[in-house]
Amino acid sequence: MTHEAGWAHAPGALRAPSWLREPSDPNVLVGHLWSQTAHKADGVLTVGGVSLVDLVAEHGSPAYVLDEADFRARARAFKEAFGDFDVFYAGKAFLCTATARWAAEEGLSLDVCTGGELAVAERAGIDMARVGFHGNNKSLAEIEKAVTLGVGRLIVDSFHEIQRVADVAEGLGRTQPVMVRVTAGVEAHTHEYIATAHEDQKFGFSIVNGQALDAVRRVLAAPSLELLGLHSHIGSQIFDSSGFEVAARRVLALQAQVRDELGAELPELDLGGGFGIAYTTQDDPSEPKQLAHEMSEIVAHECRALGIAEPRLSIEPGRAIVGPAMCTVYEVGTVKEVELDGGATRTYVSVDGGMSDNIRTALYDADYSCTLAGRRSDAPPVLARIVGKHCEAGDIVVKDEFLPGDVRPGDLVAVPGTGAYCRSMASNYNHTLRPPVVAVRDGASRVVVRRETLDDLLATDVGIGQ
Repeated sequence: MTHEAGWAHAPGALRAPSWLREPSDPNVLVGHLWSQTAHKADGVLTVGGVSLVDLVAEHGSPAYVLDEADFRARARAFKEAFGDFDVFYAGKAFLCTATARWAAEEGLSLDVCTGGELAVAERAGIDMARVGFHGNNKSLAEIEKAVTLGVGRLIVDSFHEIQRVADVAEGLGRTQPVMVRVTAGVEAHTHEYIATAHEDQKFGFSIVNGQALDAVRRVLAAPSLELLGLHSHIGSQIFDSSGFEVAARRVLALQAQVRDELGAELPELDLGGGFGIAYTTQDDPSEPKQLAHEMSEIVAHECRALGIAEPRLSIEPGRAIVGPAMCTVYEVGTVKEVELDGGATRTYVSVDGGMSDNIRTALYDADYSCTLAGRRSDAPPVLARIVGKHCEAGDIVVKDEFLPGDVRPGDLVAVPGTGAYCRSMASNYNHTLRPPVVAVRDGASRVVVRRETLDDLLATDVGIGQ
């Protein structure tokens, strides 16, 4: 039987993954993995003009550090590149009232997929006409709230939901705009759990077996629904437009079929997105301008071939806006050398967070980078594994990275690319407290999501005091 630790227990010396190169100087920042204002001075990492040493002294650790200027610049880059498109910021990536307002101020619309995310949008004062509501199992209460608020689009995902939305809209005396989510049978080159356009998964109506056409037919037959168009999403952490070409061809062919068989011209098409970011040096994401050009050409070509008018297009960049705009800073608690088979050793660096603030390594086998953030070191690099404080062997933050060989308790370690899905998927596992989100800009820091307290943690425990 193969040991669960895999290659680490193979005979011989411990080796880094093939894509990870040993640096000549482990203090140097790999710039393209970090937000645009991040830099080091004498070994101290500064983001948004704020030293992380000073930030931790004021706000504690661990902490998510959100670069507002970087967030806004990436939002603008997508809006400018996809000028004729509607660009939807993914609330599920990371959402608070501050980021919702930043996205709106930079001209983006907003995607939500639960009543909680919708509540944040409402509290932030977002124009509900610019909100899209996703989800494969929206509750009746969520649908009623969305229709009442005037959400600009509900993306329907099942026959039950079509009827549910129609009944709610009719009862409220509204006409609700909807999009029909379809699966195009395209499997993006990504993790199984985040590939969303192959047939064997929970989202959407299949084009192949005729479900999608039937769904369109049912929406058109409902007087309280307005069909805006079709919605397709092929996955997440996608680095090029090749998958969109196949998906667009199949979805636009369905759009032509809707026109020819049902007599309906669909004015809009959402191609999804899920564009990737650089977590490590092995990742090479495309620039927004390149993606915009290629996707526009794909749609124009297919529409010409099918003889249909080009619909108004939407995209959903996903993690590509907030992902690189945030890093997480931790304090080192212990450093341990573990002897492995074959005489190799692994350096385990334990930090004061872990899988409760970043579950992606354990859940998706995701790779991350990191850097020593609080001082400069002249020690040679060692291959280290950054692990958390939780009672799990799989509590790994960074599987492999070169750090200075004198890394020690009290050091600060920062991990880039944690803006997407880390705080959103954070938990209270082992009854830990979720870290704050500290926004930085122009040399100042401010808390936009505060650190949880023990009172927060115990507030829902109704047995206390009984």
